[in-house]
Amino acid sequence: MKQFVRIFLALFITSSVGFAIVSCNGDKQKLADKEKELQELRQLAELDKREMENQYAEFASQYGELKKSVKDDSLITRLNEEQARAEALLKELKNTKANSSAEILRLKKELATVRAVLRDYIRQVDSLQQLNQALIGERDQALAQAARTQVENTNIQERNTKLNEKVAIAAQLNATGVNISPLKKNGKTARKSKDIVRFAVTFTITRNVTASAGNRTVYVRLLKPNQQVAGQVGNFQYENRSIGYSAAKTVEYNGQETHVTVYVPISEYLSAGNYSAYIFADGQMIGSGSLQMNK
Repeated sequence: MKQFVRIFLALFITSSVGFAIVSCNGDKQKLADKEKELQELRQLAELDKREMENQYAEFASQYGELKKSVKDDSLITRLNEEQARAEALLKELKNTKANSSAEILRLKKELATVRAVLRDYIRQVDSLQQLNQALIGERDQALAQAARTQVENTNIQERNTKLNEKVAIAAQLNATGVNISPLKKNGKTARKSKDIVRFAVTFTITRNVTASAGNRTVYVRLLKPNQQVAGQVGNFQYENRSIGYSAAKTVEYNGQETHVTVYVPISEYLSAGNYSAYIFADGQMIGSGSLQMNK
């Protein structure tokens, strides 16, 4: 009996010790598993923090890119403020430990706000760009239309100028049959230059219904053989310069053939040679004639 008791006690003690050993080994395993789980959580928290840092940095960069496409000073100011806010939160996040769950959670909420605000500004900038593109398109169309109109107006002006030139040419007076007659005191034809007291210059202004009717001042420029103006009494403008004339007469012209006689008084020495008479009216030379005088 005593032997049985001793055997029973020995088995009981052995079992208790074995159970204690097994129990102790189980606790160590649980602790190891728990530590592994915590390590994995810390790694996830660190990865989550890094991801948040990358997003903050990306949002700050996007604000910088948005400013490049904006010209509105007020909007640029607001974008600057939001970019500074994102950079400040990024700095704050970098200084926060990954296991500071409360701070990480707060900064994650701030990140969502920054993201939402950024999206709103992206929509605003996109709308402004679309509006600007539409306005630029309208401006370009208006400029193109203005350029076409200017070209058309230039062409019209050129055509009108050419037409006016043609009309002006068509309306120009024409003097034909220019004749120079040397006269004595008694009005008869002089045969010698020393007997000449005046010249009678006669011509006919031809019919021209295009020319406007009214009074015309006709100038006669009589040149002696030495090309000096005979009996010069004044000057008139011709081709942007002032030239002398020998006589002038106001002629009433009504578009029909008109006969004109202009007298050139002479009080100077006249040599033998060729005398030329040039007729001017309306700033144009309208005819000419010549006379050969013998001594």
